[in-house]
Amino acid sequence: MIDARIVKRLPGREGGQPFDLNLHLRSESLVTALLGSSGAGKTLTLNCLAGFVQPDEGRILIEDQLFFDAQAKVHLLPRQRRCGYIFQDHALFPHMTVRDNLRFASDAARAPKTSGLDRRRRINELIEAFELGALAKRHPHQLSGGQKQRAAIARALVGNPRLLLLDEPARGLDSRLRTSFYELLQKIKEQMRVPMVLVTHELDECFELADSVGLLEHGRLLQMGTKERVMSSPASVELARSLGIYLLIAAEIVFLDPVRNTSTLRVADQEIAGTYLPGHLLGDRGWLCVRKQELKLIGQPGEAQGNQLKLRVAGSTQTARGVRLRLSDEITTEISESDFAALGGSDCVRLQFPPSSVHFLSK
Repeated sequence: MIDARIVKRLPGREGGQPFDLNLHLRSESLVTALLGSSGAGKTLTLNCLAGFVQPDEGRILIEDQLFFDAQAKVHLLPRQRRCGYIFQDHALFPHMTVRDNLRFASDAARAPKTSGLDRRRRINELIEAFELGALAKRHPHQLSGGQKQRAAIARALVGNPRLLLLDEPARGLDSRLRTSFYELLQKIKEQMRVPMVLVTHELDECFELADSVGLLEHGRLLQMGTKERVMSSPASVELARSLGIYLLIAAEIVFLDPVRNTSTLRVADQEIAGTYLPGHLLGDRGWLCVRKQELKLIGQPGEAQGNQLKLRVAGSTQTARGVRLRLSDEITTEISESDFAALGGSDCVRLQFPPSSVHFLSK
């Protein structure tokens, strides 16, 4: 379990704005991802967990081990925390071979009762597990990007860490190496059961790896929960827009029934049904929010029926992932090329919404 309350204030540089990190990260998941844009405070959070940066206030508890407590004046040094850290640039020592990199990390993290034989055995196990046998005598400059990454992960695990910290580990990898990396981390998750905190700005990494997700912006944790909960119900319009996977349409609540667990939204002068919206009132204006992948586009002629909006096609643009459709009422959505072909050039389409996926966000 991770229970970290972190407050860290950084002064602005050369007349720039100061930065305040103020968050409470609590997770019992094996893999927790912190998702946010550059400058949100993701790496600073990792550095506070690892002990490289001392918070001004707060308390950090990892698996019943107290790492930091401002009031009690507890601040364990990085080597006492036993955190494996995988940096963006791998940070392998350039003058050491792969085996020497692992040996150095093992010596630095050795437990009092761990013998040299046990440490050598652990190094050999990891070299074999990460297929580094033929590379063990090579220096970092003799390795490919994927090989460096495997060596960096093995080095981070050699001391049997309490916590594994990953700072945008797939950054700069091509799609093939990225897929291999995801498979490798899944193997670590399943076989070694090491708790991990992953920071990223890539949604794909969250979907591939994380159990819990925290959305971080300007030093604040705006939302925290299971991956499914956070992705299905973003906490604000700003978060929904930043994630880029939702369709947002101006809407007004026109019906609420808590007994039947239903609601109705007026959208584009039509009506869409959803589940009950606790905390909202009739007449509230805001945004209909639905994940794009949960929508169904129907090209057959006819009036809207069921939970559908009838919309006029204003134009289309081909993208790397398919076709972006521009619809009436300033609505845009993306579909595959095959789905676009199936529309048969229709000038009107029907957009179907599953009631369970309808989410309302206040302005």
